Formats: sequence, C-alpha cells, structure tokens
Amino acid sequence: MVNPVAPAAIRALKLARHTLAGLALLVGTFMLAAWVGSSLPRNRSWTEPAAGVPIMVETNGIHTAIVMPLVTPQKDWRGDFPAAHLGQPARPYTHVSVSWGERKVFLDTPTWSDLSPPTAIGAVTGGGGLLHVAHYVRPAPSDTARIVRLRPAEYARLVAAIERQVLPPGRRTIHVGYEDWDVFYDAPGRYHAGNTCNQWTSDTLAAAGVRIGRWTPFAGGVMKWIPRLPTR
Repeated sequence: MVNPVAPAAIRALKLARHTLAGLALLVGTFMLAAWVGSSLPRNRSWTEPAAGVPIMVETNGIHTAIVMPLVTPQKDWRGDFPAAHLGQPARPYTHVSVSWGERKVFLDTPTWSDLSPPTAIGAVTGGGGLLHVAHYVRPAPSDTARIVRLRPAEYARLVAAIERQVLPPGRRTIHVGYEDWDVFYDAPGRYHAGNTCNQWTSDTLAAAGVRIGRWTPFAGGVMKWIPRLPTR
C-alpha cells in the first residue's frame, strides 16, 4: 500500500530546496552587485591634500560613520549637536561622529546580538531614518578609524551635506543613546537595501568631492577607499 504522506513530503522537500536555492541566488546576486557598485569610483580624479581639515571614517565592521572636529572655521557643531543632550555634558569633547541609519535597528539593537529577524527584515524592506551622533575626546586614529584630509572648501561641502540631514529643533525628537556620550536625532530619508547607512556615508563623502564607491551597502565597500595607516 502506498503511503499518501510520502508524495506530499517529497513535494514539500522540493519546494524547500527551490526556496533555499532562490534565496541563495538572490543573496549572491546582491553581494556581487554590491562588490561591483562599490568598486566603481565617484570623483575619480580626487586626491587627498597633504594638509587640510582632518576627518575620520570609522567602522565597527558593519556600520560606518564620519568623525569631524567639533569646531573649525567652517563649522561649530555645538549648535546642532549640543553636549547638553548627552548624559555627560561636561567632558572636554573635541570631535563629533555622525552617521545615519534605520530607526528600529538603531533604537532596538544596542548590540548586534539584539538584532531580531523582524527588525532586520523591516530595515531591508524600508524604515525611517535617524542620525546617530557620538561625541569624542581626542579620538586616536586606527585601522577602524582612518584619517582623511579635506581641503577647506571640500570640508565645507561635507558640512553642508550633513546639515541637510539635521532637522530644526521643533521637528526632531532626541532619543537616548547607547552610552552617556552619544544620542539619536530624528532625520529625513528612507532606509532600505539600496540606501543603507554605509551608502549614506559614501554619499556624504562624495558630496565633498572625495573619491569613493558609487554603491556601498556594506562597510567594506566604504573602507576600501579610505587608506590604512602606514605601518612602521
């Protein structure tokens, strides 16, 4: 006698295999497109000056941010990002780190182990944006915080690009950060797989004129354009 369950189980197994194969193909295609897109340069002829305004591009391996002096002739960030919004406002802060990302990922995942599948899927398919602003005291350059020097006019364009993301006080909410030296602010923009936190970093650098990849959904696609510190 033929077991009627067997054909159904076989069909289910085949469906699962086809689904997994389709997902693997989709992920592989996305990864290849990201590699190609991040390898195509914008501002191809740009060269870093020997002297200028030093900024940093920092990464934790997944997310990237732009670190800038707190005060320069081009911009005093204390007006947009006052230390009074921090848990420890009295520290002698010298730099500010700015990045953009998806609201729920920022607010609901203090560590990457806290990232849930619904939150990740929501970010990929589309979510609101936030600015993450951290304040530093004399940050040291490293392989994960690399210095880039900009001409004064280039830095002014970088500032202008970031300023466009800063909502006026009456239109933004301040959200508590992970530590006592960082904070989140409401920001415009829609996060999705084609417009990630790392794409925001490269778009902002490109607006300043920096040579950077065209489509950089991953942190590595940004950092491969930022020279490492010379080894001694």
